[in-house]
Amino acid sequence: MAVDPSGAAEVRSALIRLRRTTGLPVAFGGLVESGRRQVRISELSGTATAALSALAVTSGNGLGGKAVALTRPCAVTDYSSSRQISHEYDAPVAAEGLRSVVAVPVVVRRRVRGVLYGALRAAQPLGDRTLSVAVEAARDVEQALLLRDEARELLAAARPEPVRDPAATAAWEQVREAHAALRALAPRIADPALRDELLRACGLLAVGTGSGPVPGVRLAPREVDVLACVAEGATNTVAAERLGVGAETVKGYLRSAMRKLGARTRGEAVVAARRAGWLP
Repeated sequence: MAVDPSGAAEVRSALIRLRRTTGLPVAFGGLVESGRRQVRISELSGTATAALSALAVTSGNGLGGKAVALTRPCAVTDYSSSRQISHEYDAPVAAEGLRSVVAVPVVVRRRVRGVLYGALRAAQPLGDRTLSVAVEAARDVEQALLLRDEARELLAAARPEPVRDPAATAAWEQVREAHAALRALAPRIADPALRDELLRACGLLAVGTGSGPVPGVRLAPREVDVLACVAEGATNTVAAERLGVGAETVKGYLRSAMRKLGARTRGEAVVAARRAGWLP
């Protein structure tokens, strides 16, 4: 089965960061194949052979399979002689000359989506810092995959019917981009009258997809600002930069907006806000 190219790119970047930060000579990993319960090793960094390339790791088998089954990081100091794992993959691991290995699962919405590995060619403990960095690398991949999932859900919910007019769709995307940019600009305007006028113009842009704000659902201006950034695919960090606030502040506004809209995810919040007329 084919591996998602965008997801593979996230794994590749995480492996490079893992090696650069820890000094590990080898890192590799891959994602769970669609429709199957196995991880396909698709990304290699620092390897000397192709022994691990395209290796299919089944849940429960080997170190990576153990990490998948337990949904937690697992490590061994000497792979070939370890009694903590099964040894279905000893041949490719030995061909690459790996001894000390850590495997960290990539878990999104309680489902394992992949595994990242870091390894030494010597039988020595990896250390707590190396393990922590490996976990952080996996968390980065998880966040990226989650954002992609929510973006797909958002598109599916916002466009249930086939798009028949690409030109009209492109024009509406420009309206949404303009709305987000104006919302981010408004707080920087010192003149209260001009700022209010600009926000009223934003409101006119937003009524196109809904019947106006739903009674009983009142969003604060900053909550709408954050949702407008999220609708454009911005992460919390990017939204914070656009709005001139801290990332934690953005998280707070987002959580508040999600609660008011009855949304469980960022994507659901944007869809609900659009249907309610808060966003274009």
